[in-house]
Parts: sequence; C-alpha cells; structure tokens
Amino acid sequence: MRRLRDAAYLAAVTAAAPVLAWRMHRTGKLRTDWGGRFGKGDALPAARAPRLLVHAVSVGEVNAVRQLVARVAQDPLGAEVVVAATTDTGFARAREAYEPRHRVVRYPFDASWMVERFLDRVRPDVVALCELEVWPNFVDACVRRGIPVAVVNGRLSERSFRRYALARAVVAPTFARLHVALVQEQEYAARFAALGVPQGKVFVTGTMKWDTAQVADRVDGADRLAAELGIDRTRPVVVAGSTAPEEHALLRDAVPPGVQLVCAPRKPEWFDAAAAELAGCARRSEGRPGSATGRFLLDTIGELRKAYALADVVVVGRSFGALHGSDPMEPAALGKPVVCGPRMGDFRESASALLSAGALEQVQPAALRGTIARLLGDAAERARRGAAAQACVRSRQGATERTAEALLSVLAGVPRRA
Repeated sequence: MRRLRDAAYLAAVTAAAPVLAWRMHRTGKLRTDWGGRFGKGDALPAARAPRLLVHAVSVGEVNAVRQLVARVAQDPLGAEVVVAATTDTGFARAREAYEPRHRVVRYPFDASWMVERFLDRVRPDVVALCELEVWPNFVDACVRRGIPVAVVNGRLSERSFRRYALARAVVAPTFARLHVALVQEQEYAARFAALGVPQGKVFVTGTMKWDTAQVADRVDGADRLAAELGIDRTRPVVVAGSTAPEEHALLRDAVPPGVQLVCAPRKPEWFDAAAAELAGCARRSEGRPGSATGRFLLDTIGELRKAYALADVVVVGRSFGALHGSDPMEPAALGKPVVCGPRMGDFRESASALLSAGALEQVQPAALRGTIARLLGDAAERARRGAAAQACVRSRQGATERTAEALLSVLAGVPRRA
C-alpha cells in the first residue's frame, strides 16, 4: 500500500505541478524549508523521558495547543514535547511560541521515505495530531514502529466528512489505526467513527480553543500597537479579523463616517490586494503611523489579539463570502461585541454557543453597515454582549485538561525506545 500511495502522490503532484508552481511563485511560497518538508534535518538527541510529538498545521492550531504543551511538559511524568508545523506561518509562530523550551520541527510531506526519514530523526514515543491531520503513510509508519497516534481537538466538518466518505474504503484503514480520537463534540465523534475509528477509541473532550481564548479586559502591547499605527483612541474602532479578499470592499463601505477600521487579512498573500481596496490605509509593516482615511491594515502575524483589544466592535472575517468563517472565540474572550456573516461552517460549534448566549450577531452582508452603526450607537448593548461573551467562554473551558490527562495516560504506558 505504501508504494501505491507514493505512486498516487507522485502522479497527483506531477499533474498539478505547473499550477502549484505558479501559485507558490505568486504567493512567495517557493522560498520555503524544502529540506524539512522532505523529512531532512538534524536528528534530535536521545530523549531522557517519554517524547510526545504534537503536530499543528498552521498558526491557528499552533496557538490552540499552547496550553496542552505546557500542561504535558509540567506534569511529574517529565515528558519531552516536540512541536511540528506544516505551513511557513505556522512554523514561524511555533518557533516564536515554543523555542527554546521545546524543539520545533517541520512536518514532512506524506511520501513514505520522507516520513521514515522524519521519524528516524525525531523518534517520538507518542504522536498527537491536531484537529484532522490523519495522513496515511505517516500513521502507517508510526503504527509499524509501535508509536501510538492520537487525534486531539478533533474536528471533522460536514464538508470534510463528505469528501472523506467518498473515499471511505481507502481512508478507513488509516482511521482504524488511530490509538484514540479526542474530539470537540458528539457530532464529530460520530463522523470519526463512521470513517473507521472504533467506537471505544473516540471520546468527546471539548474544544481546546475555548481554553486558549484568554478572558481579559486588557492586552499587553495593545496601547503600543495603537500608537504605532496612529489610531485615534477618542474615535470608535471596528476591527475585522482574518478577512478574505472579497470582504475588504464590503467592510470599507460598512463602516460609518468618522469610524476607524482595522483589517487583518487571514493570509499574507492577500495583504497587497487589501491595501488597494482600503485606499489610504496605514500599513503596519511600513511603520508609518496615521491614516487620513481612518483605515489601517494589520499586515503582520501574531498581533490580532492586540488589535481586538482596541475594538469597539469586532467583525469576524471569511464569513461573508465563499469561505467558511473564522474563530470568534478570541474577541469574545476580550468582552467585545462580535458580528459575523452567514458562513460560519468551519466554526459552527463556537458560533452556535456564542449565538445562544447572545454574544454574537450573525447578519447578511447587506445588513452589516446598519448592525455596526447600531452597536456603535448603543454602549449599553455593547457592554451586555461583551459580558455575555466572556461568560460563555468561561463556561466552555476545560478541554485542555481532559486532553492532557488522556495523552499522559498513553505516554505513561508506552515502553521507552532505545
């Protein structure tokens, strides 16, 4: 099967190579850590304690496992935690968040020889895959080496489930090899089971992102960000986080006169197009404060929480167009009134919880301008929604501890490797 999978990967890459190369050139991703992606790199020293490899694909997952990594590392078991990331932004964020306390490595492509090379270097005792990174060659190689593989913070959206279900005969053996799947909610548990994970190995532990959404009224560095961007603290501010290209004109037109707008596009390759839509905006990357139009572009990584702390109203990006939403938890934890569009399929559980609590308002694009104006004009409503948001976040926390206890149990029962 490994050879068949390798042949299928090679055929797919060969067919898609021209398009992939053009896209990577256009987005600047050709300059990446190719050696790491091919499984190459320095071998890690032999571990003096059980070694847990936590794989988080990109920035969102890297942030979601922060408390899990800390909790496992602080346990009397003394486990060593290594963090792997796939994307360039995720890898950079992981190094910023975890080094030098924890080693950070690049997760490889799923070709069998790259996976084997990677596992020879890292030598984990247990592997935890964040959300849904169940790659067949990687899981197969781990199982053959006797390395238990767990899914943590497991999430399987309806869209992803439909795609996997079409190839269930192919993917089911891989899902069946998982040691355990620790998932966010019961609906996801049913989907993991339907794809082959034995019922006795699927457990609902909750959503770890509720735990990483730090409930606070202030954020260190927010005042400095405002000063360096040139935001006028006496005027209202709308912050739109993780926005998509088709949303910037909508946001520009939805903000009432005199109100400042801070946009933070989800991907770096969208920054320039966003700047063009937000004519006259001050770009964070350029370091020049002040904007005559009252528009600001947060074209940096890792500063969105600071921007949220400055907001009078937060708009959740990727929810008004063709995509499937962004995470509303972080601004909710800061006590901000949050508005999203109709497309929140990738964050259905958190959006539903906040909607039920009266902490999130979901509107069609045509209603965004009126909603923002109403909220900015009613301080009491903003305060009510902000308090409800923080209460909702607090009530949902605890998944990290449950997940950590499960992983520590697996680590404690695994024989040490030579």
